[in-house]
Amino acid sequence: MSNPIAEFETSLGTFKAEIYLDKMPITAGNFLQLCRDGFYDGLHFHRVISNFMAQFGCPHSKDPHSDLCGTGGPPHGSIKDEHPEEHKLSNEPGTLSMANAGPNSGGSQFFINYRHNDYLDWFSSGPSQHPVFGKVTEGMDVLQQIENSPTQMGDRPTTPIQMVRITIHE
Repeated sequence: MSNPIAEFETSLGTFKAEIYLDKMPITAGNFLQLCRDGFYDGLHFHRVISNFMAQFGCPHSKDPHSDLCGTGGPPHGSIKDEHPEEHKLSNEPGTLSMANAGPNSGGSQFFINYRHNDYLDWFSSGPSQHPVFGKVTEGMDVLQQIENSPTQMGDRPTTPIQMVRITIHE
């Protein structure tokens, strides 16, 4: 069985990522369901930090100027943390990782790593617990455009960057 590929069509171009359904069934399954439901379509990247990551998936980011950007989650609530001992996937460049605010609080927001942020690994010695559930396979040039976008207060892109749609290829 091969893993699904997510095709991210943004206002700056398209990139693709393999979604690790075989290794991270809870986290990847949640992401895939939200994609199939159209949850992410029309949202905006609400946090971009060069040499760190780009964050996405807050429902309040439909309006990229909303003060609530970065505070919302999916309609079904949070998912259980997933930390499989046999799959210690690190927050390497190009990986998709579940954002959260503490134990069992992941849901719809995720980030794409621009560098190796190993201190964010769920198996690191630090307090962060961010499970990786996919990796970009095509279009790193688009992610570099996003990374190099000018930002304003709160690391929000000055010119909004929209996720037009995410299509899943099984």
